[in-house]
Amino acid sequence: MPCIQKRHPPMTMNELSETERSLRLQVGRNIKAGRLDVAQAALESLVADKPGDPYARIDLVAVMLERGLLRASTAHLLEAASMLPDDREFISHMVRRLYFCGEIVTARACLDTLERRTEKSPSAMAEQAQLRWMLGEIPAARKLMEQAMASGINAPDPVYLHALLLQYTGEAGQAEVVLDDCLRRWPRFGEAAVTRSSLRVQTVGANHVQALQAQIERMSAKLDVPGARLGLAGFEWALFKEFDDLGRHEEAWQALERSQVQMRQIVSYDEQGQTRLTDALIRACDALGPARDAVAQEQQGPMPIFIVGMPRSGTTLLDRMLSNHSQVVSAGEINDFRRQLRWMTDIPPGGIPAMLKVLEHSADIDFARLGERYLEQTQWRADGHRYFIDKLPINIRMVPFIQRALPHAPILHLVREPMDVCFSNYKGMLGPSSAYSHDMRSLAHYFAQYQRVSMHWHNTMPGVMLDVPYAALVSD
Repeated sequence: MPCIQKRHPPMTMNELSETERSLRLQVGRNIKAGRLDVAQAALESLVADKPGDPYARIDLVAVMLERGLLRASTAHLLEAASMLPDDREFISHMVRRLYFCGEIVTARACLDTLERRTEKSPSAMAEQAQLRWMLGEIPAARKLMEQAMASGINAPDPVYLHALLLQYTGEAGQAEVVLDDCLRRWPRFGEAAVTRSSLRVQTVGANHVQALQAQIERMSAKLDVPGARLGLAGFEWALFKEFDDLGRHEEAWQALERSQVQMRQIVSYDEQGQTRLTDALIRACDALGPARDAVAQEQQGPMPIFIVGMPRSGTTLLDRMLSNHSQVVSAGEINDFRRQLRWMTDIPPGGIPAMLKVLEHSADIDFARLGERYLEQTQWRADGHRYFIDKLPINIRMVPFIQRALPHAPILHLVREPMDVCFSNYKGMLGPSSAYSHDMRSLAHYFAQYQRVSMHWHNTMPGVMLDVPYAALVSD
């Protein structure tokens, strides 16, 4: 069900009249009853009556998105962004909505407004740091997070984010200190255990094995606590990593297997859905007309370099190597291309079913406009460089669309030996969003689907993507 944005008094200019109060009660009842079309009509009436009320618009956006009306809801979202109230929760909500709808430039502008207007409490600064992190603005996020820490923020997620930001900016030793403190204060925080064990190679004289084992024993006795299985999976994985570093491989394997058992209890792999998606991708590619002539297209401004492949195939390594060049900067793992593809087909996010709908409409896409929208929302990431790297392994599925929308953009495909890349995925603790990685059979199936699409792109669009062998990359 859509989330209706609540009001935050005092808001005298937005005080509800009796008529508006009655109308909103009706909207709430219709939403609960699943009558979203009726709720939308009522909210549209309210917006027409009060066009300067951003709260009414954001309520309308929530209902329209639930109904699958991405473009129309985005138009109202942009209108709401032009009339921001002095309301921290509302603006933060706006930033997230804009981000997930692909309006990154406006999301950044709203966040700038948030930082200028609102109070400088520890929680406000931590929230703004998290939003900067979400947008990929690491230095700005770290500055805000350090201000929040200095002001006495006292919650697990902000402290953990502080450690991540230290890690991302090359201060692994300080990150470990922060994570030690985080786990002392919140001992069931599995993500913190995973990250701490990953920061360095553990040694006989400096490891956390005993502490991890003791915490696993305590957590195993309380699996009925919300989030307990995910936390336990994280601690088991951390124990695997430390045993592996110490050369205690049999114990490491047992810990990894226990971690994966917990993950399979949390999330399951949709084998049929992934097969349908692969079939649909291949059909959509074959149905597209000839690719546009890249020579005839002139792109203004910084150019993206796409890095694609299987997760754990060396995409991060190549990203870091290329971004050491003076004319290249890494934008990180951004999902902007798929967001703009969804906008072009007017399909909101929704997992495999939504992507299948996108592919059904792909033959009607104006690819020139798709490329323009992508660049409009991403070129700021170049920060004065000639090239910016868009590293998102799953964009291997987007290759036919990238080539037509951005014919000048290089597409680099990391290729790694199947057993190596599959085992690296299995032992990588990729989390609930990568359900395929927690079971050997699922992993084999997912790799086969990846191999199907990559081979089809090579066969039907030779030369569109450049294979970069992982073995050659690390040996040269």
